[in-house]
Amino acid sequence: MSASLPAFRYHPDPVASGSIRESAETCACCERATGWIYTATFYTAQDVSGRFCPWCIADGSAAERFEGEFTDSYGLDGVSEETLEHVTRRTPGFHAWQDPHWLVHCNDAAAFIGEVGYTELTAHPEALDQLRTDLRISGWHDASQHESFLTHLGQGASAMLFRCTVCGTHLAYADAS
Repeated sequence: MSASLPAFRYHPDPVASGSIRESAETCACCERATGWIYTATFYTAQDVSGRFCPWCIADGSAAERFEGEFTDSYGLDGVSEETLEHVTRRTPGFHAWQDPHWLVHCNDAAAFIGEVGYTELTAHPEALDQLRTDLRISGWHDASQHESFLTHLGQGASAMLFRCTVCGTHLAYADAS
């Protein structure tokens, strides 16, 4: 990521994830063309004409001015109010088929790494094991069905990969159309 962009603790590389891209667009909040624009979700009841620059996300001005959030608080149980505010109102969200949500580990929000398929996920066996457990909990009791689903991640379904900001453990959840 460019050194000129603001740092996001919970989304360390929003350019690589596709949430921020180079653009000549003007920010709907500060009304400046900064060379970068946010491309993912923003939840608000207000009518917003345009997108936001990374700086208006980082300093909270976009969320405050338009009374909105970049990410729903779903999944952020057990984190401090400060962390909740930081993730939902000062961190770029990400693209997902279903409503995106943040994962938590060690009582802190995890850092979003990106959307991955099975090949990338095999480098993080703890995240793969977590997905297997999640599939069992959600009613998938056939192990061969789990493995078939997992090995086809990246083909109509994917995994959203996160890393714990405290201990470094990788986590993931499955997302499908």
